Amino acid sequence: MASQVIESGMRIMSKKLFAEFLGTFALVFLGAGAIVSGKADLQGVALAHGLAIFVSISALAGISGAHFNPAVSAVMLATKRICGQDFLYFVLAQLAGATIASLAINYIYGHSNGYGLPAIASGTSIGAGVLAEILGTALLVAVIFGVAVDKRSVAASHPGLPIGLTITAVILSVGPINGAALNPARWFGPALVSGNWSTAWLYLVAPISGAVLAAVAYQSVAKPE
Repeated sequence: MASQVIESGMRIMSKKLFAEFLGTFALVFLGAGAIVSGKADLQGVALAHGLAIFVSISALAGISGAHFNPAVSAVMLATKRICGQDFLYFVLAQLAGATIASLAINYIYGHSNGYGLPAIASGTSIGAGVLAEILGTALLVAVIFGVAVDKRSVAASHPGLPIGLTITAVILSVGPINGAALNPARWFGPALVSGNWSTAWLYLVAPISGAVLAAVAYQSVAKPE
């Protein structure tokens, strides 16, 4: 009996990890791919990211919860919605998905348009880039908690649409400033393939900080009794 329970748990976890891998792969392949192709303007890039998340959440949320983002997994761990082991496995699956997507983009398009790597724009201060990343991610996570975690939401049955639209809007707003990764995995894949780690701290620390900020605010103010 115990072995059957363990085997069943492993099958469930493998499905979750596949979903996290596939969703993150789709985000990077479609989002960064729109940049690397050189054919999309800012509106096209924002829409590519938003649509990738929309369809991925719609298809995979029932399997893994559709994090597709280490910052989201971090706040789910912090608010005790997943355990430490699941967090580690989820993040590894997300990073793997982002890496494979970046390798595929590089094979298709070659070394062009910075591999789709988010970066601080010329003339923009580091402080402005950090603040934009923190606030953008905080807004995204606030929407995730509002429509996907809190089942009181009128959008609880289809959270992919408001979450995808939020990502689209944030990229339109601050994408020209810092690339609006909003997601350490979205940065990690292109960074690994390009070998450019110059702004690692920004795209690792700022999204997680913004996500925690939003989660704390939600838990303190909006969480149902």
